[in-house]
Amino acid sequence: MTFPTQMNVVAIARPGGPEGLELQSWPMPVLAPGEVLIRVAAAGVNGPDLAQRRGHYDPPAGASPLPGLEVAGEIAAVGSGVTQWHVGDRVMALANGGGYGEYVAIAAGQVLPVPDGWSLTEAAALPETWFTITQTLVMRAGLEAGMTVLVHGASGGIGGAAIQIAGVLGARSIAVVSSAAKADYAASLGAFACIDHTKEDVAARALELTDGKGVDRVMDIIGGAMTEKNIAASARGGHIVQVSTLDGTSANISLRTIMAKQLTLSGSTLRPQSPQTKASIATRIRTDLLPALSKPGFIKPRVTTFSLAQGADAHRAMEARGHLGKIVLLTAFGSEA
Repeated sequence: MTFPTQMNVVAIARPGGPEGLELQSWPMPVLAPGEVLIRVAAAGVNGPDLAQRRGHYDPPAGASPLPGLEVAGEIAAVGSGVTQWHVGDRVMALANGGGYGEYVAIAAGQVLPVPDGWSLTEAAALPETWFTITQTLVMRAGLEAGMTVLVHGASGGIGGAAIQIAGVLGARSIAVVSSAAKADYAASLGAFACIDHTKEDVAARALELTDGKGVDRVMDIIGGAMTEKNIAASARGGHIVQVSTLDGTSANISLRTIMAKQLTLSGSTLRPQSPQTKASIATRIRTDLLPALSKPGFIKPRVTTFSLAQGADAHRAMEARGHLGKIVLLTAFGSEA
């Protein structure tokens, strides 16, 4: 197969606001051993992309400086030592960067098959959020059947993934939202109850919904003052998973309460993890979670699309925090697929 020497990408020309994103022409990625080259149809937009654009989240050593941590498309080439993937395979993948381009090279262990019945656009909405929740809420916090999990940002990508993964595992989700429309969307994904944090006391309502026991797990992207409410809402032996801090990086918490309730508060970022760790997460997803996505009746996340050239507009929409589901960039290949 003959490849072009250049490709269209969305690059961070100037750190700061969305206007710093530019459509540029870059050289094609160089394929290393153990990697696959993916012709990108669609790339998901996520919080870490916004942080990188602002200059607050540098890529790890050796990673592409381009934003973009999840893609879906077709295998265009395979590097030496890769036997599990073949040219033409429809895949979705967790990238270490470089997703905002027409081609990206990704370690083969971070690649998953597109679920049956899913378009490439829909599949691009999955990897970053599903890897994040699988690593933190499932593998680290031990979410399992019968547990109740409080999910913040429940109408967004991370929150939606938490609700759906909890449902696959037999756990129940309480969605924390800020509007009736967001509550309806979270309920459509499987949340059994919703709390509007603009009108209700999150901790008091969570305790009420669990008959005073509290929630077994918390998935939080808010931080700041919400941390104290998460502690109050937690059951004895609970685990609070912190994956972002949209409303503040510091919190005033009671260590005595954490001790009395025997709570665990853990945090994690996905991008700096080793290829081995990411491959182990992919294996867990493929074994325990992916089959559910192909079953009839599985509700797919809502996807809002922008063209690659509209990368700045996509970031503005993400920052507005009013969208439901995921935001995805489409390449020319994705628009045709």
